[in-house]
Amino acid sequence: MADDLGYGDVSCYNPNSRIRTPNIDKLAAEGIRFTDAHSPSAVCTPTRYGVLTGRYCWRSRLKRGVFGGFNRPLIETGRMTVASFLKQHGYHTACIGKWHLGMDWTLKEGVEPGEQDQESVDYSQPIVAGPNEVGFDYFFGTAGCTTDDPPLCFIENHSTMGIPDEILPHDFARENRKLRMAPGWQHEDADFEFMNKTLAFIEKATKQKVPFFVYLPLSVPHIPWLPHEDFKGKSGAGPRGDQVLMADEIVGQISTKLSELKIEDNTLVIFTSDNGPRKGINEHESAGKLRGYKGGIWEGGHRVPFIAKWPKQIKPQSTSNEIIGLTDLMATSAAIVGDKLPDNAGEDSFNFLPALTGEKYDKPVRETIIHHSGGGVFSIRQGDFKLIEECRGAGYDNGPTPGAPGQLYNLADDPIEQNNLWDEHPDIVERLILKLNQCREQYYTRPI
Repeated sequence: MADDLGYGDVSCYNPNSRIRTPNIDKLAAEGIRFTDAHSPSAVCTPTRYGVLTGRYCWRSRLKRGVFGGFNRPLIETGRMTVASFLKQHGYHTACIGKWHLGMDWTLKEGVEPGEQDQESVDYSQPIVAGPNEVGFDYFFGTAGCTTDDPPLCFIENHSTMGIPDEILPHDFARENRKLRMAPGWQHEDADFEFMNKTLAFIEKATKQKVPFFVYLPLSVPHIPWLPHEDFKGKSGAGPRGDQVLMADEIVGQISTKLSELKIEDNTLVIFTSDNGPRKGINEHESAGKLRGYKGGIWEGGHRVPFIAKWPKQIKPQSTSNEIIGLTDLMATSAAIVGDKLPDNAGEDSFNFLPALTGEKYDKPVRETIIHHSGGGVFSIRQGDFKLIEECRGAGYDNGPTPGAPGQLYNLADDPIEQNNLWDEHPDIVERLILKLNQCREQYYTRPI
């Protein structure tokens, strides 16, 4: 899962992209490409919650915005995750990359509980209530946004890899923030560290002949745009575009490893993004023809690339227009292993395995899907119609205005959301608002 990679950043989705992504395109050619896949939020922390729990994050304590590196854990104690579920079925599980869902640090003596920040933490002591406590056998990554949140250091399971006692030089930090980093920290190398740890994990699991689940949340192409030396100036779309090439390279390296280990035929590989992109440069349309960008409620904020390859199950060169969401990983995983989810897990997760494998099914995977902006604006999609509640803008910086009119689009006729039908179809507006309220008031949207 890339970070801030848009619908138009991948060349198999956007033939006019300034960036060429041959490895991701090859993955699509050998598998299936979904054209109507969505992140549950237009920003990263709530999407990560939804991916791992199968539950919309707005049901949790995080109602808008994102976490940093020192927030308390967001995934509730005892809540089932994709990792803990698959672990019950014999899978060896790993989270390698950007966590961004909170963990409990050991505080310095005299610091009051709840006052976690980069100056109050004792980095020499164990970290608890992180990925290992929600189902992952192995964790290697960063607490917050890999290149933008302190502490800038790798964590392996419960320990930091080096003490972050240096201050990042100002020319690398946004707004001249003083970010603590571990000695030798290099922004440009972080994602390739994640890649190497992933390759090693896959190789070890294969030698041990155990099934594995790897959740690999990359940091590219998130800010600050500091591409690795080997990719600088190669994309034609600036440093951000160069970082998209880094994501493509990692996809290629993992694909090669699966082939070398002779396990690619029986391995499901999914490539996607946590939300929409920031705006491209040099005429590169990072969101394709979609309206809006990261954080916003329009399609560019949450419609994301979604590609899957599984040679023994998925027909090559397939395309699906089925509406799916990233919360659907949990229910689909349950279908793959032939089990049912308990009623208190994956409350907003739907099984899209038939759409993956090309089986016939008599109704859409989802009756509805709910979108959520960085500012807390809700949207509901049912069939071709998309309603945005209490907001006439993108809903990124400003949240909803209670009682204000919203937006209604027919995406079949108007995929770039230019013609607001709110005033023309009060019957559809009323129906969709009732449905949205129902989904919010009950604790689930999937069949229970």
